[in-house]
Amino acid sequence: MKPSASFTLSHFLALYFLLTLTHVAQASHQWQSPIKTVVVLVMENRSFDHLLGWMKKSVNPSIDGVTGEECNPVPNSTQTICFTNDAEFVDPDPGHSFEAVERQVFGSGQGQIPSMMGFVEQALSMPGNLSETVMKGFRPEAVPVYAELVKEFAVFDRWFSSIPGPTQPNRLFVYSATSHGSTSHVKKQLAQGYPQKTIFDSLHSNDIDFGIYFQNIPTTLFYRNLRQLKYIFKFHQYDLKFQRDAAKGKLPSLTVIEPRYFDLKGLPANDDHPSHDVANGQKLVKEVYETLRSSPQWNETLLVITYDEHGGFYDHVKTPFVGIPNPDGNTGPAPGFFKFDRLGVRVPTIMVSPWIQKGTAY
Repeated sequence: MKPSASFTLSHFLALYFLLTLTHVAQASHQWQSPIKTVVVLVMENRSFDHLLGWMKKSVNPSIDGVTGEECNPVPNSTQTICFTNDAEFVDPDPGHSFEAVERQVFGSGQGQIPSMMGFVEQALSMPGNLSETVMKGFRPEAVPVYAELVKEFAVFDRWFSSIPGPTQPNRLFVYSATSHGSTSHVKKQLAQGYPQKTIFDSLHSNDIDFGIYFQNIPTTLFYRNLRQLKYIFKFHQYDLKFQRDAAKGKLPSLTVIEPRYFDLKGLPANDDHPSHDVANGQKLVKEVYETLRSSPQWNETLLVITYDEHGGFYDHVKTPFVGIPNPDGNTGPAPGFFKFDRLGVRVPTIMVSPWIQKGTAY
């Protein structure tokens, strides 16, 4: 039986609690946490079932994954489309706007309780036929790095995106526990920067170091505070600095890795966002893991690999909708006026550390 508690993409509070307690403990010498360095890699737009669901059969049977009996109805027919294990390169990108996710989760009935029966229906409403695409998952051998990490470390199968909507609002939640009322990509606001306090501000005020290692652009700059001059030396080019800092044992207490969000000449995107090839994402995760494993900091490191949101791909676990607190009193824009009282769809999350028991599932 799985616990009823759910985790969200906004692991801001967990990270803050861990890092601050470690800092206090080191000062008082009353308690020493083995974890001194938390490394966070947030990938893009894939659901738990889509990437990890089929690992239930051959990698870890305790995972709340899939059996192949999970299906969605085809509207206005007696047919259904069931979840299969033959996912491949995805193009075009499935729907994952706030409105699209609402339809995926509730279906056309727009009931009060999530059914997870509207993925096929929503996919059929878009140009092209993505109804089978959203109902496909990867075999473990197609994502071998994840298969090995799930086998050797911990997988979270109750980790949900923070809101039922697209990338940037969910990414805003990750390090600030709020999107400041945003449920979509508001280009003007992103350009101006969002004003909320972040975990980076809290760490800085407590003299705890952090660093952001980026490959294309650091999306963390969508937080207005991070544009302050005092933070300029917190940003590092990943290819130039990450492996070098890890080898020297000088990774900051909170180390954020931002993947490559778009293709450059000779350097394909590796964030897993369709239509980007997940093989490149697997290479990035392998590189990060092996870099940390060979670092003198390895025995005090926790690596968190998670996703911002599900990207429109099917997941069978109902999204939490009871007892979800609004983080700051903000509501979404008209016409929905979302109260931030529901979570989004479940996303893959793996934690890696020498302190984690092999084959753990939460």
